[in-house]
Amino acid sequence: MSRIKTTQEFQEIFDIDANLNRLVKNIELLNYINPQNIASEKKKFFAAKYNYEPEFKYPKIRFNAYKLHRLFFSQRLERIDDEDIRQLYEDIIYEYSGLIECIETIGQGRKFYFNSLKSFGTPTEKDLENASFILRFDDSEFNEEMLPMYNAEEAREYFDAFSKRYDFEYKIKISNNLSAAAMVLNNTQTLVLRKSHKFSLNQLKVLTNHEIGVHMVTTFNGLTQPLKVFSNGFPNNVETQEGLAVYSELMSGCLTIERLKELAFRVIAVDSLHKGYDFADTFHLLHRQHKLNREKAFAITLRVHRGGGFTKDHLYLRGIRNIYKHARSGNDLGVMLTGKVSQEYIPTIIKLQELGLAIGPKYFTDAYVTNDNTDPNLDFILKSLK
Repeated sequence: MSRIKTTQEFQEIFDIDANLNRLVKNIELLNYINPQNIASEKKKFFAAKYNYEPEFKYPKIRFNAYKLHRLFFSQRLERIDDEDIRQLYEDIIYEYSGLIECIETIGQGRKFYFNSLKSFGTPTEKDLENASFILRFDDSEFNEEMLPMYNAEEAREYFDAFSKRYDFEYKIKISNNLSAAAMVLNNTQTLVLRKSHKFSLNQLKVLTNHEIGVHMVTTFNGLTQPLKVFSNGFPNNVETQEGLAVYSELMSGCLTIERLKELAFRVIAVDSLHKGYDFADTFHLLHRQHKLNREKAFAITLRVHRGGGFTKDHLYLRGIRNIYKHARSGNDLGVMLTGKVSQEYIPTIIKLQELGLAIGPKYFTDAYVTNDNTDPNLDFILKSLK
């Protein structure tokens, strides 16, 4: 009897949630932000001795942006009685609307950059101080380039073997048009690997723990939830999700100072957008001033300048700082594995669980349980971040 009453009581939430679920299907930003001509533009950039502004091409948009905005804002949120839950859905609608604006302005220079700022922000002074602090540490003992390297097909086999520890099934695709070494597409449960990338064994450990141990875990946990918003994403979930993912690298024993430095360089590169740097300026900053080799400098510059100025990458460092402090204070990480959720909405998630509108995580990141982190230097660095 009580279950019927609960269903009726919360029907408005389920209706709005279902409406948003139908609308959000086309706005996976990662489907649109990766240039289709990376290899040819990279070749031109290197041939021009790093003084060429790449002209990237992007996939065509497959939705009517104006119509989508209108449908998002036509939701009758006043029908949701609970103030916290109503606020969550209001925040979500603004978040999704911001992502639509990002997608419809990809490739339009500063227009896209300003939309990216609205959705992902830019580094604070504290973020820049944390990045500078990390860059002071010596990582010379660890040189991935001296280790055996694996191609994308071998990486696929490694991912397949790793994934046997979780009983969910996802697709693996190999692509030429990828600015990262690997990424998860949430809406199609697909892992994409970059065809031209050569993976070291440690990088494979990093990526499996990061992409499968967290991103796929939260994808499939989100799909088990009664409300679709857990699968489609809470506001500001990038910071929390990437923080959880880097924390799994730490806890599985494969995080290195070199990897932390990469996250620090991303903060510096995103900050260069704020200073008005073009592609070549950011590349020179990383390659000449910070002495990054040209492949790494190009990869970070590409990630940050794609679309016209994509600021998301500065959130990884802030995310790991916040998750590290949260976990080391004795807090449970399970609530943040329940889907594509954000740390600041933990009280609302707990309320949804108490009301029977959300459940605990079906899958749990195994690195958090086994804890193979034995590096006191990493703990010192992460503990010291402001």
